[in-house]
Amino acid sequence: MADNKTETKTSKASQTLKPAVKTALVPKIFAVIRIRGEVGVNHKIAATLELLRLHKKHRCVVIPGTENYMGMISKVKDYCTFGEVSEDTVKDLLTNRGRIVGDTVLTSDFLRKSKLTFETFAKKILSGELKIKDIEGVKPFFKLSPPRGGFERGGIKKPYSMRGVLGYRGPEINKLLRRMM
Repeated sequence: MADNKTETKTSKASQTLKPAVKTALVPKIFAVIRIRGEVGVNHKIAATLELLRLHKKHRCVVIPGTENYMGMISKVKDYCTFGEVSEDTVKDLLTNRGRIVGDTVLTSDFLRKSKLTFETFAKKILSGELKIKDIEGVKPFFKLSPPRGGFERGGIKKPYSMRGVLGYRGPEINKLLRRMM
């Protein structure tokens, strides 16, 4: 009789639990640019910026849009701008602003050691097969200059939706990145 009760309990539990279904969706790839400086930043936000490797202003990282990263981005949205990055922009970031350890320029000869070109590396980053940090010696962030023509008219303290710079801007991040390269 005790065996019968345990069977009914497990069968009820198995009916209420839904099986975990894993989907093979590739998350979007985001470029995150730090806009504001280091002075007066809350220590929790500063720690999150350090985890994202955004140590100084005008630094950029390319990250997948996973739940963990999106939580970090939402925490620092008042200091950064972000959006979906295109393949051409990633390729241009790698060729123009990519660096290896020792602060030397990332070259095609260096990538050839890993049997990659700039185009294939950019495609693999966007497909989620590789991250920038997976290639040994490549710095996982990009040092950018201030944008040619300046930021939008609202300034660096307002969100993008209010004609400022901060927060989510979607594919418009590509235009800003091209002006900052």
